[in-house]
Amino acid sequence: MWLLRRSTILVLLSAVLSYVFVSAAAADFRVCNKTNSRVGIAIGYKADRDWTTEGWWTIESENCATILAGPLSGRYYYMYAVDYDQGGEWGGSSAFLCTREKEFTIEGVTDCVARGYQRTGFYEVDTGTQESWTVQLTEPTSRGIGGR
Repeated sequence: MWLLRRSTILVLLSAVLSYVFVSAAAADFRVCNKTNSRVGIAIGYKADRDWTTEGWWTIESENCATILAGPLSGRYYYMYAVDYDQGGEWGGSSAFLCTREKEFTIEGVTDCVARGYQRTGFYEVDTGTQESWTVQLTEPTSRGIGGR
């Protein structure tokens, strides 16, 4: 009887610890690509001293990727995505940030063109007070919702 209770307690303790560790590890900014195409992701966020933009993460169709690991430190993040296979983009006019065609990390958001970068329109992602957030990129509908 004692052995049965002890093994039950160990199984329960193991399940609780697994949940705690998985939950803590899931505190990230993630993007899930729910389209039929490969997409490229760029993100903008407030870093220690200035705004920073980073890119490109390639996410295959029906897959997810962690863009920023760890608990989110800000409320607002800015995202831009391109459809590599069919063309189109998910952009906006919430913020204009610096990008380039190759992999990049760019500090600052002013004078993009003068500094040799492109000025790109990003859309705002309001994460509230959440420590983790997942963006779902979907195919556009006939009404134009979805970002292309």
